[in-house]
Amino acid sequence: MYELKTKQTDNSVLEFIENVDNPKKREDAYKLLDIFTDTTGYEAKMWGPTIIGFGAYHYKYESGHEGDAPLVGFSPRKAKISLYFATGNTEREALLKDFGKHTAGKACVYINKVADIDTEVLKALINQSVDFLKKTYPNQ
Repeated sequence: MYELKTKQTDNSVLEFIENVDNPKKREDAYKLLDIFTDTTGYEAKMWGPTIIGFGAYHYKYESGHEGDAPLVGFSPRKAKISLYFATGNTEREALLKDFGKHTAGKACVYINKVADIDTEVLKALINQSVDFLKKTYPNQ
């Protein structure tokens, strides 16, 4: 049976951030840690080796595939910073129009640095994602 790689771990979030090579990216990771923590009210947890997640939900698809994932999160990767928000909600696309310099994949939004984005829109994206997932996957 398929096993998810991205599971919540007991690894230290602060230790992970301290090991980010690029000092600017490390500084941005601390800024994002504060924004995500303040906005969600959840304690940051490591998900897999590189994702800092907030809150959790259990999903189950019609295919039978199921698992757990953070409500929102981010990862300061070498190339760009990945931001994880819920997909499938049209509000996300509307908010991204005013977000600032970014690129978006199916599940991730990528930024180069926090200075490129509107942090108020970031907070709105976080709240929208958490609300959407809590409605979509109740009983958490």
